Amino acid sequence: MTQMNRLEKGIQFAKNIKVIDWLKTEILDHIANLFKGLHFANRHFIIDSLSSLVVATYVLARRVGFTFRELDQAVLEKLREHKQEGHQLEQWYGDLSSLEEYMKKR
Repeated sequence: MTQMNRLEKGIQFAKNIKVIDWLKTEILDHIANLFKGLHFANRHFIIDSLSSLVVATYVLARRVGFTFRELDQAVLEKLREHKQEGHQLEQWYGDLSSLEEYMKKR
C-alpha cells in the first residue's frame, strides 16, 4: 500500500468518526426538540423531531457498518422479543404487534 493510500484511508477514517460524533449530537438535539414539542403539544414539532430521529438512527447505523435491512431486521426481532416477554405496550395497546405488522407490509 502506498503512502498516499494510507493517508486517504486515514482521512476517511477520521471523517467517519467526525460524522458519527455529529450524528450523536443530532440525535440528542432531536430528542430535546421532541421533548419541547411534547411540552407545548406542538404536533408539527413532534412529528418533525420523531422523523428526524428515525433518519438519524438509520444513517448512524449505516455509518457504523450496518445495512438498513439489518437495522429493520433487528427492530423486528426486538418487537418479537418484547411481545414474548409481555411488554406493557403490547398488553395495554397492541402497539408492538401493530408496528411489526406495518413493518412486514412495507
